[in-house]
Amino acid sequence: MDKDILKQYIDACEAVKETEEQIRRLQKNRKTVVVDAVNGSMHDFPFAAKSFKVAGIAHSVLEDPGQLDREELILEERLQNAKRLKCDVEAWLNTVPARMQRIVRYKFFEEMTWEQVARRLGRKATGEGVRKEFENFMGKN
Repeated sequence: MDKDILKQYIDACEAVKETEEQIRRLQKNRKTVVVDAVNGSMHDFPFAAKSFKVAGIAHSVLEDPGQLDREELILEERLQNAKRLKCDVEAWLNTVPARMQRIVRYKFFEEMTWEQVARRLGRKATGEGVRKEFENFMGKN
């Protein structure tokens, strides 16, 4: 696995969250029902007042009924791609040395500063030293 996918991990995690929210909003929009009341009278004598209740899907949803389905399919595909990338990064992480796994996990997954990572690693590590160790590792082919 290419080390460059690590750079995409954070974006993949955010894409999963955002896409799931978009799918929820789309599904909620699909269920939007508009209710209204109409007043009128009978055609014949006696002209008694009548009230009718009207319910249906909002006009904006009905302009192209297949549009919601297409949008949902696109969002589902985007979600699956982001999840696949996230799993690829996690699988790649299992192939690197244990110390580097910890550095990557702390820095990228838990979003710590280099100083915080150094404190978690212990053994008199410094933020600058850990950053250099990471950069050297990423620079290797």
